[in-house]
Order: sequence, then C-alpha cells, then structure tokens
Amino acid sequence: MLITGLALPPAYPFDKPSPLARGFVTYGTDSGHETKQGEPPQLFALNDEAFENFAHRAYKKVRDAAVALMQRAYGRKLDKMYFMGSSEGGREGLTMAQRYPDDFDGIFARVPVINWVGLQHAGTRSGLVTMGEGWINPAQVKLVGDAVRAACDKADGSDDALVQDPVSCKAAFKVETLRCAAGESGDQCLTDAQIKAVNTLHAPYKFPFALANGLDDYPGWGVSGEDTPAIGPTGGWVAWWLGTAPPAQPPAPNNGIAWIYGAGGIQYVFARDPKLDVTTYKVEEHKARLIEVSTLMDSTDPDLSRFRVRGGRLIMLEHMADYAQSPYAGIRYFDSVERKLGKAETAEFARLYTAPGVDHVGSGAPANVDMLSVLVDWVEQGKAPGDLEVAEQKVEAPSFATLRAMPLCRWPAWPHYKSGPVTEASSFTCAP
Repeated sequence: MLITGLALPPAYPFDKPSPLARGFVTYGTDSGHETKQGEPPQLFALNDEAFENFAHRAYKKVRDAAVALMQRAYGRKLDKMYFMGSSEGGREGLTMAQRYPDDFDGIFARVPVINWVGLQHAGTRSGLVTMGEGWINPAQVKLVGDAVRAACDKADGSDDALVQDPVSCKAAFKVETLRCAAGESGDQCLTDAQIKAVNTLHAPYKFPFALANGLDDYPGWGVSGEDTPAIGPTGGWVAWWLGTAPPAQPPAPNNGIAWIYGAGGIQYVFARDPKLDVTTYKVEEHKARLIEVSTLMDSTDPDLSRFRVRGGRLIMLEHMADYAQSPYAGIRYFDSVERKLGKAETAEFARLYTAPGVDHVGSGAPANVDMLSVLVDWVEQGKAPGDLEVAEQKVEAPSFATLRAMPLCRWPAWPHYKSGPVTEASSFTCAP
C-alpha cells in the first residue's frame, strides 16, 4: 500500500479514482485559524502567531504531525510524500519547496498566489480605480470579452471562441477601440474613466522599494475570460474584479472578491487598522511592515537547489484567464528559477504549464487533468512529463462526458490549430 501525504486541489478530474481509492493517505490544514461567519477574513492577521502560521509554519507543523500519525497507524515509514495545492494552497506548495525542501518528494502548485503582498496591493488599486465613474457593469464586461475574442480568437488558426495565446493578445488588444464617441454613453462603449480602469488592471503595480527577493512590482493581469460567468469564486471580471456594484467601505458582499481581500488586507495585515479609510492608505508609510509580511508570505525565492538536489519534483500550472491572481506572477517566478539554476538544470525537476481561457477555479475552458498521476510517474518512475492534455467535463451520472479537450502545453508553448474538430486535443499542436 502506498502511503502518502496529500493536499488535493479542487479541480481533480471527475472520472479518475480518488487519491484515497488509489491507496493514498490524505491530510489538510486550516493554516492554524478559522474565520467565523460575519467576520472579515483577515481578522486573524492581527495576531502575530496566527499570521506566521498562515505564512508558513502551519504547513510544516501539520506535515510533521501527519507523518507521525500515519506511521503510528500503519506501522511503517511512508514511501513518498506529495503536496497538491491550489490558489493559497499553490503558494503553500511553493513555500514548502523553498523553506522545507526535504519534506516532499513531489509538489503540484496550481494557480499559486505568490508575491502575496503585491497581489493584495494590486487588487486594491484595481478596485480603487473603479470607484465612481470607473466601474464597469456586467453588460460592458461582455462587450470587452467579445472585443477580445474578435481581436484574437483566430490567431491560432481556429475559430473556437477561445484565445489560445493570451500573451500576444494582451499586446494586440487595445481597449481604446471601445471608447464612447463624444456625448455618448451606455452598454455598447466605455468612457475614459472605464478605459483607465481596464488599463490599470492590465498594468504592473510598482512599489517604491524592494520587497523579499528583490521584487518591487506585481505584474498586471492579462486578457481573455473577462465575461466568464460569475458563480461564487468561479468566473472572470464580475466574480473577482468588479462585482455587481462599485467597491464599498467596508467591502460589501456584492463587490469583487479581489476588493474584499485586498482592502481587508490593507486594513488588517499592512496598516493593522480595521477602521482605515483605504482611499487614504499610503504604501510609503508602511514600508517596514510590507517588507516583514513579504519576507513571511511571498513564496518568490528562486533558489530551489536544495529541493532539486534531494530529488524533488515540481509542477506548476497557471490558468491564463485567472483574475484572482495574475498568472504572469507564476510565469515570472518560473523564469526566475531558470535564471537562477539554469534552464537545463530546471528542466530536470520542474515544469510550468499554462491553460488558455481557464479561470481561477478551473472554469471557462478545458482544465481537468490528472496531475497526481503525472507527478507520481515522474517521482517514482522517472517519467518526465512533456505536453499533456486537459479536458472540459460534464457530470452525467454514472459517467462523465468530455465536452472538449485541449493540449496542456509546457511554457512557453501555446496550442496551435492544425485540422479537425476544435473539441479534440489532437487537432492542435504545442508550439511557441
């Protein structure tokens, strides 16, 4: 029996046996705190010990306790240890590789919220610029989404309502083409204030000083998936950036999730003043605290040499229509690892994949992949993964219908259409 520690991301394929059914032991953690109903999600950060646990200590403590309990229960040592996490869990996975490189044999970090300090400030800035006239309503969000597809959908050779190369599309798409004519307004155009808001979302957030590992900015968000329907944390701009009403103080339930997290982070984590008017916050006045938090939270250390030397394997996955965090933060991190260790050396133990059109939680385009099997095969069989395949699945008891499949390309490649049905992965090839 294979005995392994595992923290599972939410988008595990429907049609695959669960880790428990495959002989794994699984465990998870609440990071050492819990949020009561009605409380701001960042309230715990006013407690130094709780915040340090959230930053990194909880995952080490729980890992060691879980190992002891598993060995006691099964009467022998574990064969291998795997960590699989998504979003905050993805950051935690990278944290383990960087801080505790001896603890896991394989790590899957999906849409990791690394450069955490930058993310909270960029999310807050993007909310502030939508206060008042800058706010964009759901009908105008669809207008932008349609314009992005019109500008970029066919660039890969197919007409499939999916932007396969969002990096090139970000350079090609100009939101100014949607500007309202003089004296006009309404759902079929954008005002100057709204255009400024979109350009702010797309632009990097710059700090006036360096944070941990020398970073002094957070990359802007990309294009595509703007109008992915919003259902809780699923979706594009309405879910994460804009909500269904302009940002309020304190944040309201109908605000974008990024505003709720960002504004709360400014108040409770950085300024440590729950009554702070966020519009008056000045980053320069909190330099020491930002550097302290960045040192604790930002999983941006590119030196994974210890993890590599002890035989660890790392797979990162970025969803390119993610508005909870910028996928370019993870891409930039992977590039920094290659610069630090060398491309050939990095390829020995790490992979980065990018999924076009997929939102933070795995909606909007094909996203389901059995990454556990990929990681296990690499760690235990030495089968280094190449390009993979993702599927979009529909739950139809007792089976799971595949609606569409796409190649999951290793960065920096993207799917290019060859021929055949656009719903089949074999119709595409991965190329830069």
